[in-house]
Amino acid sequence: MSASVVKTDVVLVGAGIMSATLGALLRQLEPTWSITLFEALDAAAAESSDPWNNAGTGHSALCELNYTPRTADGDVNIEKAISINEQFQVSRQFWAYAVDNGVLRDPSEFINPIPHVSFTHGDAGVDYLRTRYDLLSRETLFEGMEFITDPGEFSERLPLMAAGRDFSDPVALNWFEHGTDVDFGALTQQLVNFVGEGADIFFGHEVTNLSKQRDGSWIVKVHNKRTGEKRKVHAQFVFVGAGGGALHLLQRSGIKEAKGFGGFPVSGEFLRCTNPELIDEHRAKVYGQAAVGAPPMSVPHLDTRVINHEPGLLFGPYAGWSPKFLKNGRITDLPFSVRPGNLLPMMSIAPKEFGLLKYLISELAASPADRINTLRDFVPEALGPDWETITAGQRVQVIRGKGISGALEFGTAVVAAGDGTIAGLLGASPGASTAVPAMLDVLSKCFGDRYDTTWAPKLGEMIPSFGKSLSDNPALFQQVWDWTSKSLELTRTPASA
Repeated sequence: MSASVVKTDVVLVGAGIMSATLGALLRQLEPTWSITLFEALDAAAAESSDPWNNAGTGHSALCELNYTPRTADGDVNIEKAISINEQFQVSRQFWAYAVDNGVLRDPSEFINPIPHVSFTHGDAGVDYLRTRYDLLSRETLFEGMEFITDPGEFSERLPLMAAGRDFSDPVALNWFEHGTDVDFGALTQQLVNFVGEGADIFFGHEVTNLSKQRDGSWIVKVHNKRTGEKRKVHAQFVFVGAGGGALHLLQRSGIKEAKGFGGFPVSGEFLRCTNPELIDEHRAKVYGQAAVGAPPMSVPHLDTRVINHEPGLLFGPYAGWSPKFLKNGRITDLPFSVRPGNLLPMMSIAPKEFGLLKYLISELAASPADRINTLRDFVPEALGPDWETITAGQRVQVIRGKGISGALEFGTAVVAAGDGTIAGLLGASPGASTAVPAMLDVLSKCFGDRYDTTWAPKLGEMIPSFGKSLSDNPALFQQVWDWTSKSLELTRTPASA
């Protein structure tokens, strides 16, 4: 092997929340391992992890109605909500451990207490939220949820949404006081700073190819976008955490596990409030129901954000479309992702997802006035001059091949080689909020021998519920909830209050 090839134990591709989380975990588990991180852009968290590109909800299924769908018999399925909340608690525990042990600094820079609220109106909507509440409020992870239908209580808690509302149309809320807002950009930057204390980090460097060697290691080809210089890195393990760019690199790696996967890009825009008085009137993350045919990531929400300790207010998303797989991607991303192994699965999607295509077309045709009218379902007295349009991050929904057919999946998928030498993450929401369990999944699939033996005690120290179900253990849940609330300073008055 050429002497010019640099050797490292681990290569991380992308400086987003996934690579940052995996790097932080590995530094705790194997502090002697060498780590090299490459990011094509000039800063960490500049794509989907950026606070204006990411919903920031701290997805815990407390308010997102797409995780509690109505079933054909009129009941409500809460299984996914419980699973996602369980995963978020794992992330929350690791963040608390990281604060306690100097990995992360001031938690108010990245996490703040904000109520999570589900909102419906009309008789059918009220009935649905009542059923949802009846089921979830019995569950350990959802204790304390409230069901509210009284217009007076609605007006007191959500004055911006109440002003000008015709309450002859019944309303309902599922209210959870102890939700959070997470600035995943700030969190990612703190984690990258920690990883960088014991790793080599290169910004403005794009990974262009991955070649497997006979011994199972990898040659990673890298292009310096500033100087044009090319280099090769010899790594024992590679993680592709490049957001929408992960699919191309996993395809180029040639691993059989990536064959059959495709991607469908969906962009989004939000209305951002520019009126400080309106921002001060709203203190919650309020999620409604998605339009018929809309993807789960398009669930409308009126969303209090806390970024750089300053409150903000967003509404959306409004779906758009671009063939790019990243906000800073290329228009050739989608066509160049089509391969013989995924062509038929990708072609099979259109007839099965006609509702989604119809929804995207209607969204693209919407005027600014149409968008304000949609906002008025949440804010009846909304005026156009109080809101500006911003473009959010690009998302790539996973298309998983099943023979000659394919299925569009809404969620995240870990793709790992059978020998555990390379892995990547595909998909979108809940994404960042479940970064820690997703990276534990990567470690389990790729380092199973260490994961269950050598690493288990340390993982149990970082995550007290490691290997356990909090849903089935109320005492343990209360213990970790109290600890994480204290360490993350979530018992303080919300920063936006």
